[in-house]
Amino acid sequence: MIASPQENYLVTPEEYLQLEEQGQEKHEYINGYIYAMAGASDPHVTIAGNLFALLRNHVRGSGCRVYMSDMKARIESLNRFYYPDVMVTCDQRDQETPNYKRFPCLIVEVLSDSTEAFDRGDKFADYQVLESLQEYVLINTKRQRVECFRRNEPGLWILQSYTSAQESFSLNSVKFEGTMAALYEDVVFVS
Repeated sequence: MIASPQENYLVTPEEYLQLEEQGQEKHEYINGYIYAMAGASDPHVTIAGNLFALLRNHVRGSGCRVYMSDMKARIESLNRFYYPDVMVTCDQRDQETPNYKRFPCLIVEVLSDSTEAFDRGDKFADYQVLESLQEYVLINTKRQRVECFRRNEPGLWILQSYTSAQESFSLNSVKFEGTMAALYEDVVFVS
């Protein structure tokens, strides 16, 4: 996401959804302002694609749905729409809204230099408002590192990190066990 709004006037959620449906560019929406989204690097797209493929095969037939970066997550109480890199919802109510999802159990952001601080900070704080969200995952593009933030019973977010020293990682929200090799397959790290 870029630092300044695309427009100088406030847009309603309904106007935003209409603009997104008609436009060719993607925008995130924060409290009436729309923000153009930048393109992604090869490692970013490859990692997101690898995870999508792994999760899609895993949830097939379960009633859960996996989405890539073209599906919006809506946080109604905060008046926000974001495009997570990967998102999973198992809530049947999400089938009622074809252009956004309100009840994800898993959200994944693949980090980039321009978005890392926002993904770790305000965006994570916003996502925490979603009662359905059980896991928030940040994936590094510079080295093999996966950070899983999991909501525990009292509602606290607990971090578990996985690095290249470990061969596998877990996404408890969807009962998935994957390998770091599969997640980072075909990724060329750039310093």
